Amino acid sequence: MDTVNMHDAKTRLSQLVDRAVKGEPFVIARAGKPAVRVTAIDAPEPGHEQRLGFLEGQIQVPDDFDRMGADEIEALFGT
Repeated sequence: MDTVNMHDAKTRLSQLVDRAVKGEPFVIARAGKPAVRVTAIDAPEPGHEQRLGFLEGQIQVPDDFDRMGADEIEALFGT
């Protein structure tokens, strides 16, 4: 993530906002210390990205998934 000082942010605000909208967040620093993170409104919060269901429709789970390989496992570890 890029860090931009306050003066540069004022000078290039429209360019920086365009980048943020395209998914490139940035940090505005004041006196070298990070002050604000700028992200697009529709960007997911850090750490809250949805992973569940990201392969929906791309893979097929067999009906017997929970029993696959049961005979081989029984042969290896069964009593």
